[in-house]
Amino acid sequence: MARLILHTLGSLLKQSGFYILKQKPSFGMAVETVLGIENLHPIFNPKRIAVIGASENEDSPGAKILHNLIGVGYKGTVYPVNPFRQTVQGITAYPSITKIPRKVDLAIVATPAHTVPQIIEECGKSGVSGVIIISAGFKEVGAEGAALETKILEYKQKYGMRIIGPSSFGVLRPKINLFATFGDKHPDQGKIAFISQSAALCASAIDWASESQVGFSAVVSTGSMLDVDLGDLIDYFGIDAQTRSIVLYVEFVKDARKFMSAARGFARTKPIVMLKAGRFPESAEVALSHSGSLCGEDSVCDAAFRRVGMVRVDAISDLFSCAEALAMQPNPKGPELTIITNAGGPAILATDNLIARGGCLSKLDKDTIQALRDNLPSYCSLKNPIDVFEEATPDRFKKVLNICLKDPNSSGFLVIYTPQGATDPYALANAVVDASKNTDKPILTTLMGEDDRCRNARRILHKNGVPTFRTPEQAVSTFMYMYSYTQNLQLLYQTPEELSVELEVPTFLRSILKKAFCEDRRFLSLPESMQFLEAYKIPFVKTLVARTPQEALALTKDLEFPIVMKALSPQITHKSEVGGVILNIHHRKQVKAFFAELSERIQRHKPAVEFKGVVLQPMVQKKGYELFIGSKKEPPFGAVILFGMGGTATELHKDVSTGFPPLNQVLAKRLMEKTKIYQYANSVGLPLNDKLLEKILVKFSQLVVDFPEIKEIDINPLIVNQNSAVAVDSRIVIDQDAMMRAVDSREHLVIAPYPKKYTSKWKLKNEVEVIIRPIKPEDEILFNDLFKSLSAETMRFRFFEIIKSMSHQLLTRYCNLDYDREIALVAELNEDERKIVGAARLIIEPGGTRGEFAVLVSDSWQGQGLGSKLLDS
Repeated sequence: MARLILHTLGSLLKQSGFYILKQKPSFGMAVETVLGIENLHPIFNPKRIAVIGASENEDSPGAKILHNLIGVGYKGTVYPVNPFRQTVQGITAYPSITKIPRKVDLAIVATPAHTVPQIIEECGKSGVSGVIIISAGFKEVGAEGAALETKILEYKQKYGMRIIGPSSFGVLRPKINLFATFGDKHPDQGKIAFISQSAALCASAIDWASESQVGFSAVVSTGSMLDVDLGDLIDYFGIDAQTRSIVLYVEFVKDARKFMSAARGFARTKPIVMLKAGRFPESAEVALSHSGSLCGEDSVCDAAFRRVGMVRVDAISDLFSCAEALAMQPNPKGPELTIITNAGGPAILATDNLIARGGCLSKLDKDTIQALRDNLPSYCSLKNPIDVFEEATPDRFKKVLNICLKDPNSSGFLVIYTPQGATDPYALANAVVDASKNTDKPILTTLMGEDDRCRNARRILHKNGVPTFRTPEQAVSTFMYMYSYTQNLQLLYQTPEELSVELEVPTFLRSILKKAFCEDRRFLSLPESMQFLEAYKIPFVKTLVARTPQEALALTKDLEFPIVMKALSPQITHKSEVGGVILNIHHRKQVKAFFAELSERIQRHKPAVEFKGVVLQPMVQKKGYELFIGSKKEPPFGAVILFGMGGTATELHKDVSTGFPPLNQVLAKRLMEKTKIYQYANSVGLPLNDKLLEKILVKFSQLVVDFPEIKEIDINPLIVNQNSAVAVDSRIVIDQDAMMRAVDSREHLVIAPYPKKYTSKWKLKNEVEVIIRPIKPEDEILFNDLFKSLSAETMRFRFFEIIKSMSHQLLTRYCNLDYDREIALVAELNEDERKIVGAARLIIEPGGTRGEFAVLVSDSWQGQGLGSKLLDS
């Protein structure tokens, strides 16, 4: 069948240059085939529900769940299951789910833990598609509970069910009056999907949301995520038409790669706002390298969330206010806020909070100031914050707001009202609503009164899509979170410059790792580490090894004085900490004496330590900044990249930013920009060499991608000035677990790397050679040229309409891909100039079981067999 489809497509491709078809993917994509998210529909849109453990005992979870499902407008059928009663709460009960006469979509289990595996097996035999396990008492209580989970997973796999829980608070879908929970609150319908790993927090958040008039498209308590996890739920609500934003409370990430892939897939179109608990772990492993000591879980989480476009907030209240604001208002393009107030004190508090969070007051344009002068009394402030004073009428507020909306230097607006003077909050609310319709910049409000007038005014604002807050601090925090979302999206959309680092991995490097592992060494020597830098063309200082004093003396003829001598010992990682480094050796006659001195220092430190000789290097005479580049595996996110201030004070200053491999030019630049050393260098007029550092970081990232056998790696210091960079020291720690087994080349990466294995050469019918390779973010200009070359007919066939031009955002969507979910192969000519003449694209739907593909060939290159080849590749 597949060959017939390909043959048919080949014929069509020759005529039109492209074809689109939905089909199960059947070739070597880097996608794990799992149960699709369509299998979650029975959980969130069930027609028939069984409550297993339904009870008459009002205090039991089973009784509360059943009560929440009946008599509230849910239009499906609910079946109580209780082997000891014929009816429960006036409804006919069944002794087990196997006795229910109709097929059940969703089973909710609220029975003791030891009974759950048997119930899950019965659910599977009865054809149940989805299960929510409310029961607790599984792996969190020890080995016996873990064994119960193992049995549940066996039945889940056998019968193809999807399971939420155990220890779940339940699931709520207000639009269909589905309140499958033991909580007593029924939140309003809204556009926010709230997903929480904490059942208790789930209940508290629903209470808070009810008071704050926040509605939900869904509320999901994940429990311990035995099956359905955060990635599955982001995928599901990412395509849910009722959901405009996704809110997460997270304590841990189970499958980081799936989680980040799902978030990246939808963060562009639906804001994902997260509160991550557990910022400060109380203990950490003893670090073998600087990377190990500098890299903390929370900084890794921050970097992960930024990389995929999510917004991280600090408090529960921020979760929903930020999600609503992002769904209601445009994103601010910058951090410049204009504040309009009738009270000075709250405006000062707002300004303090704004500056503390990295924002700034917008500097009003001269035309704006003149318009304000023409419309305000002379005693009103014409500076930002704009104080219209307590006697301000709604008309004065409206005039000022409309003037400020035209200001080109403002990225957003905050209107602060305190209940005083002539302004009625109703009239102000309506004036703000009217003004919000005439701008593409966000407007936020703070109404500080708690009387009925202010509450009703807040309802008017909320109903009309204008975020409103009780305090100016909350409003400013939300504005800055919105700007953070803008920055994260810019990172997703920005097109990197081409930095070629395509290197064949030298086989001898793996031999170095194997040799060290067989010698029971945990880390490589300095000379061995330097061989990795040399192979990846990272500049390093000349490094020689001497086993004896005589050999050291002889080798100095190949070095220029002054030189450095470093002790060589397989048991010592941080040489400077034990006096294992001697700097500024100026004469050959000092070499033998210092060789002996290093040997004595090492022996004094620990007599059992082996002294294997010394490393000799020239002193780096060029002035520059001492920087640090490193990597470490940080579960569950895998390998991370670190960049920051280096030298002997690396751990003291901890001026380090965190990113994820693979890096490109843009990601490398962002990694650098977040450090104080980078900001300082630019502020004093002696900036770092950006282009050189970007290349080094991208090469270093490729080294990390290529070697899952490396647990930690440091370059410290990397001495950089405006013209050059050189690595002075390096350390590589071996991942002994990875060395003992056959490792997946991508298992240490949370972001799918460029799939270069799909690159090949092929000749068209006219004997012109093309390179067929996966597309990459750097191809945006070339892909746009391909688009511009299309005839109207080919464009209609491919896009179903005539598109005059492609925006940067749309081009990014075609070129900057998550290779776990989507791949596009392009055919590139590389004659007089590089040119893309065709493209084939495969998009995997969430869940990995189905996909959509399309093939496009430039008009002037149709009829050369390229379409068929791209499809076959």
